[in-house]
Amino acid sequence: MPLDVCQLPLVGGHPALDLVNTLERGGESPHDFLSDSSALLRWSLQVGVISDGEADQVGRVWGDEPSAAQAGLAAVRDIREGLHLVLLATITDPDGGTAGDPIAAGAALVTLHQRWSGAAARARFVLDSSRVRLAYGTVPAMLVPDRIAEAALDVMLTADPTRVRRCPVREGGCGWLFLDQSRNGSRRWCRMADCGNVVKARRLTERRRAARPSGS
Repeated sequence: MPLDVCQLPLVGGHPALDLVNTLERGGESPHDFLSDSSALLRWSLQVGVISDGEADQVGRVWGDEPSAAQAGLAAVRDIREGLHLVLLATITDPDGGTAGDPIAAGAALVTLHQRWSGAAARARFVLDSSRVRLAYGTVPAMLVPDRIAEAALDVMLTADPTRVRRCPVREGGCGWLFLDQSRNGSRRWCRMADCGNVVKARRLTERRRAARPSGS
């Protein structure tokens, strides 16, 4: 049985990367942990995109307007896919190429810009602790996708692209994205306790099998 979305390990180092990891893309039938608007609302609260009070507010609006809930979920999935394509294009494969398609990434940037533009149009300037900031999420029905559009913009503009990693699929990893925040930039696995140890154990088993005398 798949994990609930709130049981997913948050390994991305940024909410936008954890969003990308809510879709398992490997295998013949990818599994979407954001299965419905309820799952999206729980995940958004889990990663800190919204507060408890905002979750209650959005839940009431989405409960009264199912079409608004579906629109919010579709918008978030759209941002997730676009961000995945863009980030893959920043990752360098072991052979020196990029992990993604630059053409697809360019088209995804157009989509992401449209999503962010809509979020920015609904935002407002507020005075907070003697400074002015742009507050996203002023329309309850679109609060979640607007905050996620803000997070996507933040990771694209502030994250060091040389530190964006993908858990190595070719070596048995899961393909999740994360920011390598290690001091020397040597992190390879989403979590050593998961993919790293699984791959190490598999390699150890293969070496032991190869070392056995033939016929044993």
